Amino acid sequence: MTSPDPTAGPSPSPPSQIRILTLNCWGLKYLAKYRRERLSEIGRRLAIADEPPEIVGLQECWTQEDYRSIRRQTRHILPYGKFYFSGIFGGGLAILSKWPIEESTMYGYPLNGRPTAFFRGDWYVGKGVACARIRTGPGNEDIVEVFCTHLHAPYEKEPNDSYICHRTAQAWEIAKLMRGAAERGHLVIGLGDFNMLPSSFAHRLITAHAPVKDVWQYLHPDSSLGAAIDAAERQRNRPIPTAEFNLTENGATCDGAFNTWRWSKEQRKRLEKGEEITVDPQVPDPRAKRLDYIFVGDGGYPPSFPEPRWTIESARIAMTQRHPTLRCSLSDHFAVEAVITRNGGHVPSPPQPPAAEQATLDADHTPYPIAHSQNQPSNPNTGLTAETYTHILHMISSYVSRERTQRLWRLSHFLIALLISIGCLIAVWWTDRVHPPYIAFILMFVSTLGLGAGIVDGLIGGLFVSSELRALKEFEWEVRNARRLAVAAAGGGLKDEDVVTDWEEGDDGK
Repeated sequence: MTSPDPTAGPSPSPPSQIRILTLNCWGLKYLAKYRRERLSEIGRRLAIADEPPEIVGLQECWTQEDYRSIRRQTRHILPYGKFYFSGIFGGGLAILSKWPIEESTMYGYPLNGRPTAFFRGDWYVGKGVACARIRTGPGNEDIVEVFCTHLHAPYEKEPNDSYICHRTAQAWEIAKLMRGAAERGHLVIGLGDFNMLPSSFAHRLITAHAPVKDVWQYLHPDSSLGAAIDAAERQRNRPIPTAEFNLTENGATCDGAFNTWRWSKEQRKRLEKGEEITVDPQVPDPRAKRLDYIFVGDGGYPPSFPEPRWTIESARIAMTQRHPTLRCSLSDHFAVEAVITRNGGHVPSPPQPPAAEQATLDADHTPYPIAHSQNQPSNPNTGLTAETYTHILHMISSYVSRERTQRLWRLSHFLIALLISIGCLIAVWWTDRVHPPYIAFILMFVSTLGLGAGIVDGLIGGLFVSSELRALKEFEWEVRNARRLAVAAAGGGLKDEDVVTDWEEGDDGK
């Protein structure tokens, strides 16, 4: 719950500058090594920063013990905070603020992994968006809406990622939340571990469907589209970046050479023995990538809303220090820190890559056309092309087909297990004293174990998959409706019947 310092209160005048920080803490209980020590040090680093952040979003801060440790150390600079509860094990999200949190909501994603993938845990933590309405001054316009999230993890590379439909739906949901806040005239801050590359479909969906800017891409438009080994980045024919370049120019927060948790086991063992290991800033760093983001926007869509009141001033990668005694990185991710400044209505244009290279980016790295205008459209749905919406509908249709097949197999397993169990019980009746006494035990064991597994599969197929299909139905309707608006805004073009989907109007999702 929100825990303000009794001596703290709202600022008498709105701030002219806000410093924002987001960090995936890697605070998995029982699994993350040195969890308590690392998260305590994260709190200490926030507390002693020369220029402390004023709004902080944390991910993978799963235990209240760690949250309270950070809160105790940062209370003098961040007197307000909220730990968010969700799922079975908790979503690991928290928001800290210099200013009062007037309202908060934990919005759970309708599509959020599968219970059968227990070894991945995405479904069990109940991933979603931690929302906080923060008042920075006395006026009605002095409201910041913060959205902190941790999207579903990718386990394969796009476009073969089996969870791409989940992450696309989640990007769609947080884009709607941010868009709604901007249309209310509030400053919007979206931050977290989005588990996506700058070249990914989810990233393009967010930046096109909500009036927000990726702060790093805004300030570094020529930064990498992924790790140097990724296809999108290889197509740019750039040299492999150095570890230093990845931090200062590419904004890499994960898998970089400076992060000790990405080192080999031998290197980590040497570190644990007390050996001092340094990293050459000029070493090639082909695997570092940007997964953590800060999105900022305000004002909604012209011409109904005034020009944005805030300018993106700076952005940097933070929390790169190592633990003072353990010598390890504070997390397996680095933090992103940004500063935004209130302006008088004039919004400077962001730096642009050379025209020839911009054409290359548009041609080679945008497989599904998206409008790239600097000004947001009057209708958010026209920020994407009709072909893009068609692609999403194809994605939904493919996933629906997969889930229906999965449900059929799971329900079939339940029925077969039930028949086998009944057969085993009948067989027990026919075991007499001539047979070894353990035969009856084996039959009962097989019956119990098989029926238990069948019931679990039956519940997943009958309840979870049906629920997921209905969530997909809602997502499909929203995308189809947005596509109609985009087609109308474009003056025609593709007809609605051109969309290929196996959903019928009135289908109840069964």
